[in-house]
Amino acid sequence: QVQLVESGGGLVQAGGSLRLSCAASGRTFSSYAMGWFRQAPGKERDFVAAISRSGGSTAYADSVKGRFTISRDNAKSTVYLQMNSLKPEDTAVYYCAARVGASYYLAEYEYVYWGQGTRVTVSS
Repeated sequence: QVQLVESGGGLVQAGGSLRLSCAASGRTFSSYAMGWFRQAPGKERDFVAAISRSGGSTAYADSVKGRFTISRDNAKSTVYLQMNSLKPEDTAVYYCAARVGASYYLAEYEYVYWGQGTRVTVSS
């Protein structure tokens, strides 16, 4: 089992940047592929980005491709989401998630462990 704690959210103006972190504790972090999801007010939770267990493979939602970068530091048991050129439509609660295995998946149901979320608000 792994526990996930997100941090780094906040209020930022459009065009700005934020870096989210997700610190993991418990079972060996390098056992897990990781994902970031987000849920905007009144909407379902959507896939944002994912990274394989080794960090060698990544995937992004079309809406964030070229603006967001997912990375991980297995020595620090942490996954990051660097968010640049933020837009008001990026406003959401961002969640990190973990699944046992080498490969990432885009589907929410593939992930077993979830953090509590961190709120990102982008003002226009």
